[in-house]
This record gives sequence, structure tokens and C-alpha cells, in this order.
Amino acid sequence: MKKSILLTLMAVLVILSFASCKTSPTGLWADATYTEDTVLGEGDTTFTLAVTAEEKTVKFTISTDKETLGEALTDLELIDGETGDYGLYITEVNGMTLVYETHGMYWSVTENGKIAMTGVDGITLQDGGEYGLVAAK
Repeated sequence: MKKSILLTLMAVLVILSFASCKTSPTGLWADATYTEDTVLGEGDTTFTLAVTAEEKTVKFTISTDKETLGEALTDLELIDGETGDYGLYITEVNGMTLVYETHGMYWSVTENGKIAMTGVDGITLQDGGEYGLVAAK
């Protein structure tokens, strides 16, 4: 009888210890600043940004008074990169770094579900707009 109670208690403790463990992000997401959907910023223009890498997407609801997507995301420290002849070349999104020469991947920009025809600096924000940054090959 004591043995079965002890085994039952041990089983319950093992189950509870597994249930309380949170899986740590791996790959690119291990370096991410945000790993869950998040609300950021203040301002009159509100838009959504989906960040997708390695089959995971985190959605941001962002409010800002900035005029372009690049300005808003840089202001909130969600992106970083190098400024060149064609504007900002994004090398970091949400703490995750991708440089084509090193990783063979880059950050692709989408606007309302389609690949953007310009970089983040050239995208004028629309209230209710849907934008995305996707790790692409």
C-alpha cells in the first residue's frame, strides 16, 4: 500500500514538473526579443506586423506617429541594418540576425500580403495596414 502511494506521488510530481516547464525557443528565435504576440508604441496610426522565421510567426500590433514602416520599426528597435544606396538593408528583426552573405537568407518585406515593391523606408504607413518581415532564401 505504501509503495503504491509513493509511486503515485512520484508520478504526480513528475507530471507537474513537466507541466511547469516552458520550452525555450531554438534557432533564430533563441535570440528574439519577443516570442509571443505583442502590442507596442503609441500614436494615431495602428498597423500589424507579422514576423515569420522557421515556421513561427509573432504578430505585433503597433501604434505610431511615424510616416514610414522603416521609421516606426527603427524607433521601436524592432529592426536594424545598414543604410545603402537603396535605403535600409535589414539585417536584424526582433533581435534575430540574418545576413545573406553569412546565412544565405535575408529579411523580405510584405505589404498587405504581397511582397513589397520597395524597402521599409519607402512604405508609407496606412492605418489598419498589414505588413510582414519574413526570413527568406
